[in-house]
Amino acid sequence: MVPGYVNLDLFAMPGVDVAADAAQLPFVDGVFTRVECDAVLEHVKDPERVMAEIHRVLAPGGYVHLVTPFCHPFHEYPRDYRRFTPDGLRELAGARFEVVAQGWRTGPTATLLLFTIEYAKLLLPWKAWRVVAHGVLGWALFPLRYLDVPLLASGRAGRIGNHCYVWLRKRG
Repeated sequence: MVPGYVNLDLFAMPGVDVAADAAQLPFVDGVFTRVECDAVLEHVKDPERVMAEIHRVLAPGGYVHLVTPFCHPFHEYPRDYRRFTPDGLRELAGARFEVVAQGWRTGPTATLLLFTIEYAKLLLPWKAWRVVAHGVLGWALFPLRYLDVPLLASGRAGRIGNHCYVWLRKRG
């Protein structure tokens, strides 16, 4: 728990303050000055509706930070519907928001490593082995992620970037 923040998820579990659907937020209009929407939009049926709800609960001049996967393995929670590009996130934001910043949070090396781990897990017959492989490979390959630092700085990372982001400011 972080003081001053409300953690919303579909399901009640430790660390979740409010269990609700992001397409029907249980908050009054204009109550938040900042909304973090990290790896959520790929899991919702109607991202346009979720963006309308974020706009509704955000105070004028408030900020929203959207992070979504681009090149990333399939991952259900409980479903996985789509992937996004920075262009797609800006289009989703529409005229209701001003784009403050955009870019790539994780780059091509993260993409390669995640797909390598997932591929290795496909070859293993038992769930326990897949869990162990995920942990061992994740730990062993993690230092290679530093290769993304120069790639992200080069501006070419988006060709196979892992997660993209936009910072938006609510107009008005």
